[in-house]
Amino acid sequence: MTTLPSLEQFALGDGGGPACLIAHDAERFRGTSDEMRTVVDLWFREEREHARLLTCAAQRLGGSARQSHWSFSAFCACRRVLGVRFELQVLLLTEVVSTAYYKVLRRHVPDEPIRDMCGLILRDEAGHVAFHRDRLRTHYETRNVLPGFLWMTQFWVLGHSAAMILWINHGPCLRGLGSTRREYFLEVQVQLGRFLRRLHREAGQKPLPHFAIDRGCVQT
Repeated sequence: MTTLPSLEQFALGDGGGPACLIAHDAERFRGTSDEMRTVVDLWFREEREHARLLTCAAQRLGGSARQSHWSFSAFCACRRVLGVRFELQVLLLTEVVSTAYYKVLRRHVPDEPIRDMCGLILRDEAGHVAFHRDRLRTHYETRNVLPGFLWMTQFWVLGHSAAMILWINHGPCLRGLGSTRREYFLEVQVQLGRFLRRLHREAGQKPLPHFAIDRGCVQT
């Protein structure tokens, strides 16, 4: 069953590994305030709960908890080396593209408990993404500037890069359930565009136009 290895990998990456900020300067961000430390700790507590749910789902299908995977090892290495600001952006983009994955998985998987699990995780992911949106809004407002074209471009490019890595690992699962590459990447487009538009709206700026869909990324 193609769903099983996908669930096992997500259990490792979604809180099954180091469920904390691991950048070399992570404590600088966590120590911003007592409130920030609490929020970050609660965020990763929920990630550990996601890992538990995913492991239980994998075990129902005859699987077990994974201890390592090449993509997760590379993911952690980048987080450690490139600093907490980059780590936070990578984790945000992971939340966004994972939201697309869980939405497509819930749409197609025939197993009702797995659909219910996806609903629980999506509820938490919405809160995590909102935290990042508020964090970025506060960061840019204190500097009296909003993300410009270059920032949004790199966000869009890195978001699609994260989505492609996820598809390489989990595309067989989604295809096996009847989904397509096009469906998944269209959902990624929706989630990335929604994040940027809400970031601007919550900062009191003019709404952003809808980004054009890159047809090269969404072919079936």
